[in-house]
Amino acid sequence: GRCARCGENVVGEGTGCTAMDQVFHVDCFTCIICNNKLRGQPFYAVEKKAYCEPCYINTLEQCSVCSKPIMERILRATGKAYHPHCFTCVMCHRSLDGIPFTVDAGGLIHCIEDFHKKFAPRCSVCKEPIMPAPGQEETVRIVALDRDFHVHCYRCEDCGGLLSEGDNQGCYPLDGHILCKTCNSARIRVLTAKASTDL
Repeated sequence: GRCARCGENVVGEGTGCTAMDQVFHVDCFTCIICNNKLRGQPFYAVEKKAYCEPCYINTLEQCSVCSKPIMERILRATGKAYHPHCFTCVMCHRSLDGIPFTVDAGGLIHCIEDFHKKFAPRCSVCKEPIMPAPGQEETVRIVALDRDFHVHCYRCEDCGGLLSEGDNQGCYPLDGHILCKTCNSARIRVLTAKASTDL
């Protein structure tokens, strides 16, 4: 047959070889990059081009985390390439392959749960982050007097009644205090009585 590289006839015993369903002269079957002979050597065939192992590895993308070549499956995210096991949350280090994730302003990758733990507003009562319950994507945050509250923490400071539901629904702030209507009225009566006795 004819050599797939040079086009000349391959004649004589031991002068030719077969690779990638083609015939080559032994001297023509070389790495496309470094020209090292490949007969009897491991090689990689990419689009009918033969590469020796070191040259092939040099053509591969490198992982953005470990800088090693990606030999098998490439995970692409945030415009970069990763080994699937290297694409992890910066906080819990869990692999995020196939798991929803988000990126903070500094470009750091977080699982959704850790992102909420780190960046969610904190409740002014219990100091815990206000974040969705497990399995949920949204939550309710109450803001009053420039402070954040969980729904269950949004209570009257005097009687402890929930301000988000029931008969005492609504906030009636007084001097920076979160109060229900009844407790607000009671404090105003006390303040009015004190002001009249001070005269």
